[in-house]
Amino acid sequence: MQQEHTICDFSDSNSWVILSPIEQSIRRKIESIGTPLKDWDINIYRGVLTGYNDAFIISTEKRDEILANCQTEGERQKTAELIRPILRGRDIKRYGYDWAGQWLIYIPWHFPYQFDESITGASEKAEKAFKEQYPAVYNHMLEYKEPLSKRNKAETGIRYEWYAMQRWGAKYWEDFSKPKIVWKIIGNQMAFAYDANNYVMNNACYI
Repeated sequence: MQQEHTICDFSDSNSWVILSPIEQSIRRKIESIGTPLKDWDINIYRGVLTGYNDAFIISTEKRDEILANCQTEGERQKTAELIRPILRGRDIKRYGYDWAGQWLIYIPWHFPYQFDESITGASEKAEKAFKEQYPAVYNHMLEYKEPLSKRNKAETGIRYEWYAMQRWGAKYWEDFSKPKIVWKIIGNQMAFAYDANNYVMNNACYI
């Protein structure tokens, strides 16, 4: 008894792909009118890496608690801007996402002097300014100082301060505040979503 079979052409240098005749026809049509991703004028970046999520990724209740602990309205406004909604890999579904109500305390290296190019390593000056300008957030991070300080020992306290994220997207941080396509790195099927709400992504996602 002859079973269903497909004839494939492996004579060229392209990757071997086994498809049915209908699927081959669809693929040829897409390739004839589409532009390969490698030819697009875009950049692809990975999400942020905190190194210790318990300190940086918080619930809405904890966010409200931190904001309530702010001493002035000015501090409260600045702190609210610092705490960003975050999407994790598990939150991204096929063609959409389900935000789990999680927030990221977005602290770059040398914060709040992250754009001061004269600072090249862990800075006591930066930590002092952080403590003075964002006391509510600083006190929250202080609760986790010991595990935070034990992260990557080749970098923590050397290249960046104990309270900063390990990787904050130094060259593309502004892209988190733009409309973007996001997708998770690991899964049994590709899952892409369109984000128009300025989410930050964790390191289980690409933008």
